[in-house]
Amino acid sequence: MTSKTKPAAETETRPAAEAAATAAPTADSTGQVGGEQAGADQTAANDEAFEVLSKLQAENAELKDRLLRTLAEVENVRRRGERELNDARQYAIAKFAGDMLGVADNMERALASVPAEARESDDAVKALMQGVELTEKEMLRSLEKHGVKKLDPKGERFDPNFHQAMFEVPDPSVPNGTVAQVVQVGYSIGSRVLRPAMVGVARGGPKPVAAEAEKQA
Repeated sequence: MTSKTKPAAETETRPAAEAAATAAPTADSTGQVGGEQAGADQTAANDEAFEVLSKLQAENAELKDRLLRTLAEVENVRRRGERELNDARQYAIAKFAGDMLGVADNMERALASVPAEARESDDAVKALMQGVELTEKEMLRSLEKHGVKKLDPKGERFDPNFHQAMFEVPDPSVPNGTVAQVVQVGYSIGSRVLRPAMVGVARGGPKPVAAEAEKQA
């Protein structure tokens, strides 16, 4: 009775064991698939985060570039405004100064028209000439306070920006291009010419470069 029952029990146990053995690999395979899915999700999240970071860095670089350009533009506007303000202050009296040049010329002509003998022999004429000279000096001093300077370039190199050549003077003793004679003095205001000096330019001498080399030697 006992020997017949035992095989039946073994027969019932064997299919259960085989089922358990068959089910174990399935569980392991399911765990592996789940791990791969989690890794793929993490990679996708990392890629998305990297993309967002790259986009933010690009936007930050663009905003920084705009800021630098704006600051540079503001600085240029400020400098241009200061320059224009300084020019306005410096050249505001240009028209007035130009009108005063005629007065200065008349004073100079008055002084040149009186012979030296008359100035020495006549005390009244001498006093009058001294008063005219003082007036001329005071006027020139006042103009210089506002940036207006007298140009009397005799002996200097001809500068077409401030001098107007009227004629040539044959003179081999001085370098070519030297101002040999001043017909009418000129005036400048700041770095600009208010009235060019009318001059005679020397010709026939050595070139300016050769003359400067001789001086340095």
